Amino acid sequence: MKKTISAIIGLLFFFISFSQYDILIHNGKIIDGTGNSWYYSDVAVKDGKIIAIGKLPNATAGKIIDARGLIVAPGFIDVHTHLEGDETKDPNATNFILDGVTTCITGNCGSSNIDIGKYLSWIDSLKLSINVATLIGHNDVRKAVMGRANRDATPGEMQQMENIVDKAMQDGAVGFSTGLIYVPGTYTKTPEIVALAKEAARYNGLYATHMRDEGDSVTYAIEEALTVGREAKIPVEISHFKLSGQQNWGRSKQTVPMIEAARKEGIEVTIDQYPYTASSTSISTLIPDEILADGQDSIKARLQRPDVKKYVIRSMLARLKKRKLKHFSYAVVAYYSPDTTYNGKSIEQINRMMGRKHKRKYEAETIVDIMMNGGASAVFHGMSEQDVKRIMQYPFNMFASDATIRTLGAGMPHPRGYGTNARVMAEYVRDQKIISLEEAIRRMTSLPAQKFQLKDRGLLREGYAADIVIFDEKEVQDVSTYDRPHAYSKGFHYVIVNGVLTVDNETHNGARAGHALYGPGHH
Repeated sequence: MKKTISAIIGLLFFFISFSQYDILIHNGKIIDGTGNSWYYSDVAVKDGKIIAIGKLPNATAGKIIDARGLIVAPGFIDVHTHLEGDETKDPNATNFILDGVTTCITGNCGSSNIDIGKYLSWIDSLKLSINVATLIGHNDVRKAVMGRANRDATPGEMQQMENIVDKAMQDGAVGFSTGLIYVPGTYTKTPEIVALAKEAARYNGLYATHMRDEGDSVTYAIEEALTVGREAKIPVEISHFKLSGQQNWGRSKQTVPMIEAARKEGIEVTIDQYPYTASSTSISTLIPDEILADGQDSIKARLQRPDVKKYVIRSMLARLKKRKLKHFSYAVVAYYSPDTTYNGKSIEQINRMMGRKHKRKYEAETIVDIMMNGGASAVFHGMSEQDVKRIMQYPFNMFASDATIRTLGAGMPHPRGYGTNARVMAEYVRDQKIISLEEAIRRMTSLPAQKFQLKDRGLLREGYAADIVIFDEKEVQDVSTYDRPHAYSKGFHYVIVNGVLTVDNETHNGARAGHALYGPGHH
């Protein structure tokens, strides 16, 4: 009799535990990632998956979240990040998680780890709070074979680079990326890019590019990106789509139709954007490309030659004149390791701090001095708000931070690393009504998942991975600014990653349930 009772109790416990959920979200306004309008429903999560969506009044769970008055959406996918080397600074990836991001695509702008299999295994062992997928970066592939040489690859070197890309795709890269304003990508001709993109195409990867120019020659750069897509028969993602320099303001009327026309032609091209009027990259981009070949010792040796220094200064002053500016006030140092008092100050301000005359020639000399000491990262103010909004209205455009994992208080970085998604929803959805909330979320979820082939992400759908954000559409707000960048976004009440509650009442609880995500060629 006792055995029978024990067996019955055991069965009851089995059925109770079997029927219970890990997390139950009640009464939320569901925006499922498709772009469709919101609706009220419950969402049940178990074993890392979304198990049920619908009215579940009698269900029980280990954690019940009352989402009354809140939006329930898929976790956001940030398609353009630069995590390499910063993963251990804050494995909680707090700046991303508190902006609703549950998955980051890294390896952008031609910069990545070369051994993708080893990198993704390391990501799984490290256990971040976010999922990570990666591209294989052209600049690092080229450096591994040719260093920073300013020349064409030999047939043997091309074969070596093709082999690296081939192996990377088999190891799980989601595609191939270029950074064509950076050394050594800037020295590369289009046929080399096409040949390497063909390797990624063999494994159904995509081609993501920081184009050769985002200013005066932007239309040529777009055409080159489309040529790669056309000749390699590969989907194209044009990174941080924008118009740089005051002289180019308004040209989105020209560039967005180029993307529309390419799609009509049959090229699978999409774009991404950060919702700000300033960019951020190395201050070395102000220096002529040919000066940057080889290593820092070579750069320094060139800049020490009076004739070269004179040529570099003349080149920078010509660029400034094109921008119709009198001073280098638009370039603000984000981080300069030899002297952190430069952080957050413009080149114009730093020049005056050094006691030099308030003239642009001396400001250009200040840039040369910074480069002689290893360079600096910088924020560049030079885009039009009207272009930002016009690009934002294009439907096959995703949102991306172009950022890494932030460390509170380190330098004066671009605010996009903290507030990209919150800014879209606060400034451009709620306040300016440039796009709808449902459309913004589609661009942050299902569109990136489709493009990067993250097959069980990007939608609230039964059987999909339980990456979920729950936020207040009236409260959500980017707090990070150019003057005070180190501030987390507000309004994201709960974030779930792979079925594990990671943000509870707007506080990161320390959970690290992120996984490495593998591309379509992985086997």
